[in-house]
Amino acid sequence: MMPSTNIFTALFFSLITCFFSTSSFAQNYPNKPVTVIVPFSAGSASDVVTRVLLDKVSNNTGTRFVFDNRPAAGGNVGTAALVRAEPDGYTIGISTSGPLAINKILNPDLGYDPEKEIQGIAVFAVLPNVIVVSSTLNINTLGQLNDYVRKNPDVGYGSVGNGSSQHLAGAYYEQLVGAKMLHVPYRVTANMVTDLVAGRVPTSFQLFPNVVGQINSGNVKALAVASNKRLAAIPDVPTAAEAGLKGYESAAWFALIAPKNTPKSIVDKLNKDVNQALSDPTVRAKFSELGAEPMIGPPEDLNNLMASDIKKWTAIIKKGGITLEK
Repeated sequence: MMPSTNIFTALFFSLITCFFSTSSFAQNYPNKPVTVIVPFSAGSASDVVTRVLLDKVSNNTGTRFVFDNRPAAGGNVGTAALVRAEPDGYTIGISTSGPLAINKILNPDLGYDPEKEIQGIAVFAVLPNVIVVSSTLNINTLGQLNDYVRKNPDVGYGSVGNGSSQHLAGAYYEQLVGAKMLHVPYRVTANMVTDLVAGRVPTSFQLFPNVVGQINSGNVKALAVASNKRLAAIPDVPTAAEAGLKGYESAAWFALIAPKNTPKSIVDKLNKDVNQALSDPTVRAKFSELGAEPMIGPPEDLNNLMASDIKKWTAIIKKGGITLEK
């Protein structure tokens, strides 16, 4: 009996030691800067909204965040880098519905499985796509755009990459309107906006922060919001349904993520810090200005959103013959 007793005792103290070690680790976290991998370019919608949020978290907690922008392949490269990072809480990331859901439909061999290799921290914002056109086009309503793209095949629309929410929003629009357009992916958001303004790629299905400056300056016209409600930042712009395109809703969501096996205590602390920041009236006002709706919830929300988006977009992707190459 003695050997069994000794084994039980050793196991008990091992579990106790592990528990207190994990608790101590969480209490001391973070004791150095936290790197945040952003899989899109600096100044992009995901970058801007995330900085608003984490600036407030930093002010509240003293945590220093260092941004590491890695734009390529519609967000897949940066998201894959996050998956391969050490799960110690000192490398986290932000990603979106593209790299975390849509691109898994487009390419099952992404090099990572978002549903198995990523730990959600918090889904913190949803941004509906906005249908915009260059002011070089004599188009002022969604109805006029619908007629124009039906009569003129291969009108270009820009996005931040194949499989991005902007790409899928454009493809969905083509299917509903019955038009054939030309998708033009960009690695750098600023380059896409430059071509949009110049009329070289005269349409887009953009996230509002990417084009807010050009809308305000009059270089780009917002025709409709792909949501069931108008954006507070542009209250005079109708929803797609109000403009005559029923059923057209498309949005990107942003999530703070960590590598799988990041300690639960750290994930819970970051989730609490993010939700506290999202409750701040200043942050909520800034989100509203950027066309973003704040989302407060547990880490598990990410798994639910990934599953629902995969279900929604699979049929649209198959119907449009969409791939990561086109």
